[in-house]
Amino acid sequence: MDRKSGIAYCGLVCAVCSKNNECVGCRNDGCKDKESCKNLQCCRAKNLRGCWECSSFPCTGNMLDNRRIRAFARFAGEYGEEFLLDCLEKNEKNGIVYHYQGRLDGDYDVPDTEEGIFDMLLSGRKAK
Repeated sequence: MDRKSGIAYCGLVCAVCSKNNECVGCRNDGCKDKESCKNLQCCRAKNLRGCWECSSFPCTGNMLDNRRIRAFARFAGEYGEEFLLDCLEKNEKNGIVYHYQGRLDGDYDVPDTEEGIFDMLLSGRKAK
C-alpha cells in the first residue's frame, strides 16, 4: 500500500490501486483524465476533500455510479479517510484483494450492496 497516494476525490483508493506504478493519483495531478473527470472538477470547484463532503452525495453520471467506489466514498465520509486506509491495509494483509491481477475489479466488487462492502471493510471477511 502506498498511503501517500491516498484516496481520490470520488472514493477510488489510489493507495492500493494496481495501476499506482503508472499513476500518482488525481490529488497529485496524476490523472490523465483530469480535464474530463466530473468528480475531480466538482470537488475542486467546491473546495471539497472528496465527494463524501458534498450535500449532493451521491450524484450520478460519474465514478460514483460504481458501487465499490460509492461505498468507499460513503465510508470515508462516515469513518474518515485514514480509517478507510487502515481497514484496506489490514484486509490486504489478510488476503482481501482490491484489484485482481491484471484487472480493475477485486474482492470489494463481489458484495451486492454498499452495506456488504462496509461489512467487508469492517470485519475483514470476504463476501460469500
